[in-house]
Amino acid sequence: MEKSLFDNGFFEFVQNEKEYLIDGTKKVVKRNFVRRPPGIRALIVNKKEKKILLSKEYRYELESWDYRLPGGKVFENLADYKQALKQNTVLEQVEKTVPKEVQEEVGLLITKPKLLKVSQAGAGVEWDLYYYEITDYKTDEKGPKLEEDEVIDGYIWKSYDDIVEMCINKQIQEERTVGMLLTYILKNK
Repeated sequence: MEKSLFDNGFFEFVQNEKEYLIDGTKKVVKRNFVRRPPGIRALIVNKKEKKILLSKEYRYELESWDYRLPGGKVFENLADYKQALKQNTVLEQVEKTVPKEVQEEVGLLITKPKLLKVSQAGAGVEWDLYYYEITDYKTDEKGPKLEEDEVIDGYIWKSYDDIVEMCINKQIQEERTVGMLLTYILKNK
């Protein structure tokens, strides 16, 4: 049983009661959590040079600049996300969003994005981030097409070693992305 306690069109506060099977024992648990539509992150990689493309973006929640992987939201609102959940089309929508976000944010046209991981926020928040590796791309002559409130001050290719240092020195502050970058670099060094 699930009950929506509050829905502002993008975030939803949910209360549910669900039966879980834990080590062969059934347990009914009541939980409260927040749900929001998923996002994507693109690891745009030059494998030959062992570099990854980062953007320098002003983040309102940090009131500061942050280096990030290009990406964005998959759904404009919670209603569209919930409809996709019912229709089991979330992944289809995610896959349509990856090339759109990369083109908008960094002005690259991509083919063959490869899903690396779906990161689930947990701890009372349902917010999935779909991480894709992109190695096949070309420059869009029209350049980036940022959304109205996005403030991005350029893009930079960084070596794997530079990115590790940036993660350690908190120049890349989205913790799930830090984990994904470090895992990717360790696997591909």
